[in-house]
Amino acid sequence: MKKGVLSKDKDVMGLALSNYIKGEGKSTLNVICDKAEDETYDLAHFFRNYEEMPETEKQALDLVKGKTLDVGCGTGIHAKILQDKGIEVKAIDISPYAVQLTKEKGVERVACENFYEIKGEKYDTLLFLMNGIGLIESLDGFADFFKTCDALLNENGQIIFDSSDLIYLFEEEDGSYKLNLNDAYYGEVEFQVEYDYMKGEPFPWLFIDFENLAFYAEQFGFTAELIYEDEHFNYLGRIKRKTV
Repeated sequence: MKKGVLSKDKDVMGLALSNYIKGEGKSTLNVICDKAEDETYDLAHFFRNYEEMPETEKQALDLVKGKTLDVGCGTGIHAKILQDKGIEVKAIDISPYAVQLTKEKGVERVACENFYEIKGEKYDTLLFLMNGIGLIESLDGFADFFKTCDALLNENGQIIFDSSDLIYLFEEEDGSYKLNLNDAYYGEVEFQVEYDYMKGEPFPWLFIDFENLAFYAEQFGFTAELIYEDEHFNYLGRIKRKTV
């Protein structure tokens, strides 16, 4: 189920970010995952500057060109860098708090919109950072994802994204991997955000290994290129339409 725009009372993570920038509330956010241990994030992480970004994000920003849609913009840290470089960028998020923070950061074109509901717009680059391509939710979501991308991309457009291969979660002591082939794909997870005494509603997310990503891209008329891979199973990719 593709999430629509959040109401403020459901936007727990957005509230956490908004409180943090105002110097209110807790400075950490807890993320609960059904396939991994809970993680606690310092909220300052979501306001980092270019120098503090991982190599995947730095290289991604260097690859961006032309009119750009920053999907899941968060606090606007990537959109602002692109705008300052002279790139025409529109930033979108389903979080009303995040959209307000992005506006306050100085990003000129910001909207509280669902990626799947955008109509009548064209872009040269679709940007999905911080595992933003996870909004596909499951392997079954690739058809809708590529249909939407095809409608939004200009003729020579590109999709720039990062993701992670969660295979390391299933590694045995001998270096082999223990997977139940009868289960759903191992990168399909459910998240829940916890801030102070509040818990957001659980939501599905997809972490996709590059081999499977390339396979699905091929099925829907696209090709995938591996740009960069770090030592922690994170990678940067670029997707383009197949050329005839």
